[in-house]
Amino acid sequence: MVQEKLNRLQYLIDVIPSKLNATNDEAFKTKLNPNKWSKQEILGHLIDSATNNHQRFVRSQFESIPLISYDQDGWNKHSYYNKFEKAQLVEFWKVYNRHILELLKIIPEEHLTKKCNTGGTENYTIEFLFNDYVEHMEYHLKQIAEF
Repeated sequence: MVQEKLNRLQYLIDVIPSKLNATNDEAFKTKLNPNKWSKQEILGHLIDSATNNHQRFVRSQFESIPLISYDQDGWNKHSYYNKFEKAQLVEFWKVYNRHILELLKIIPEEHLTKKCNTGGTENYTIEFLFNDYVEHMEYHLKQIAEF
């Protein structure tokens, strides 16, 4: 299952940036509802997800079930994503995910069963968290780009 998600992440890294860069900057920043994120803020959310999952993938290997949760609305609000240039966020998303891709390729297989707590009652393996990470990413990318 990990190899399938590695392949999917590679595909997304290859395809998504050009699609996002081709969209109108103002439309990308427009909030259709004041209580919802703009497309740019959704991309920011995916950067926040990368940040937090990166910690999970690394710290779970050497800490005993670390607790790594985050307040997605707080992170998004205080990261001010709509004030950034879209191209910078797209490039950062791409580079960060390439880093995560390479990391997951080299994590020893026996470490994929190490666990992390994301703030709930269950602990999840690195393998589960990575699979979930890619699925979550794809869900949100479909909200902001056609592919």
